[in-house]
Amino acid sequence: MNGAESLVRTLVNGGVDVCFTNPGTSEMHFVAALDRVEGMRCVLGLFEGVVTGAADGYFRMKGTPASTLLHLGPGLANGLANLHNAKKAHSGIVNIVGQHASYHIGYNAPLTSDIEGLARPMSAWVRTSPDARSVAADGAAAIAAAKSSPPQIATLILPADTAWNEADGIAEVPLENQRPGYSPQAVEHAARVLHGNGERTLVLITGSALSEHGLALAQRIAGKTGCKVMGQTYHPRMARGRGRFSIDRIPYVIEQALPILKDFRHIVLVEANDPVAFFAYPNKPSLLKPEGCEVHRMTSWGENSVAALEALANALHATVHDVKPQKVQELVKPTGALNFATIAQAIACAIPENAIVVDESITTGRGFFPPTAAAAPHDWLQNMGGSIGFSTPVATGAAVACPDRKVICMVGDGSAMYTIQSLWTQARESLNVVTIVFANRIYQILRGEFDGVGAGEPGQRALDMLRIDRPTIDFVALARGMGVPGRAVTTADDFNKALAEAIAEPGPRLIEVQM
Repeated sequence: MNGAESLVRTLVNGGVDVCFTNPGTSEMHFVAALDRVEGMRCVLGLFEGVVTGAADGYFRMKGTPASTLLHLGPGLANGLANLHNAKKAHSGIVNIVGQHASYHIGYNAPLTSDIEGLARPMSAWVRTSPDARSVAADGAAAIAAAKSSPPQIATLILPADTAWNEADGIAEVPLENQRPGYSPQAVEHAARVLHGNGERTLVLITGSALSEHGLALAQRIAGKTGCKVMGQTYHPRMARGRGRFSIDRIPYVIEQALPILKDFRHIVLVEANDPVAFFAYPNKPSLLKPEGCEVHRMTSWGENSVAALEALANALHATVHDVKPQKVQELVKPTGALNFATIAQAIACAIPENAIVVDESITTGRGFFPPTAAAAPHDWLQNMGGSIGFSTPVATGAAVACPDRKVICMVGDGSAMYTIQSLWTQARESLNVVTIVFANRIYQILRGEFDGVGAGEPGQRALDMLRIDRPTIDFVALARGMGVPGRAVTTADDFNKALAEAIAEPGPRLIEVQM
């Protein structure tokens, strides 16, 4: 077999059986190998940002890495924004990036670039295979890196001649590390902090602690000690809905976050980071915690936070009998005009059992958490890296990972245009994704940021760089052109009906919410 086939067989043998692809000339031997080797599902994306974002969504729901296939440096560069988001979410991905044949690189052909230099900022592991007989072992090492604790992005660069020359065979992936642990000393310290401070202590959680079991343990700890449990502003995945512990998130807006955090004297971090502002603003703090507040790290990314929370609950003698009942908003289907409140209520009523919600609603969605706490049990995925164009690819990958679950993708119109090609892949693969586009005809978050940084009152030229209403984008027509049925709604009653129909039907659907 050649190097490309040895790599594909190594990937499949190592449990990487999905490849999100956008190949070019240098990757044709890899494409041919995909044709010959059974066991690899190939999903084509029409833009590399769709490919890398889909791999992120796949990992978040499956817990194991997918591979990507990208064309040379420019192809990788097109996918870097969503690799940035995946890196911040600690998703494991195996990137396969083609390269010119090793003897051709020195001629500086038009597509020649420093691929390793492009890969390193978003990858924890980067390697260029030197020859065909090294490819399988390099692929096995890439899989091991992607599956490490915490998971990582691994990028293997494959010169064309290493793909077409003769190889030795497949390579075994090194055994995975043992299940990650936690520090008993850190748990004991957290227990001492919580014993003595009550409501003046915040337990800030993210990552694996946001599983249903992790949240249940946090609820017991909060009931026993009176501490406040909150989440970061954004999370890779959170269990939400009826019967699950609903927690508030630190608000994005500094003026809202500061009063919420001002009285805490201790913060216990469970995988979370110190609360910081998303951006710097004139005369506003970067750190959101109050002066004099002590921070105590109980677990870091890659540690077993659920086991640590269980140990903490035991140390505090916190049981199910300590759980305090939560009040949640009553779910009532809204009527009348579309606004932030009626949109949130309609979505909360429509979320089906075991759904996956991918949230890039940004400004429209800031009030979605309270009503959706009463929705049917579901998982909620958010953008950890802040680079927009995240949600439609992540929804695509999540639907590939979980074909029996309905995926609801919520996205603003500006963000949707970054990776709108995701709809084509959803149609081609018959994925169960309902995409809701909030069409307010403006980069609304940037309009708010213009005021937030104190840039003054925007003039016409500034407003022209913030608005996307000339011409107005027809998302229903765009969806139809890529094979996805869609409809536009202008009232809450129409939105209720459109949601019910889209969720009931198999395959992809789009709803344009005209605000």
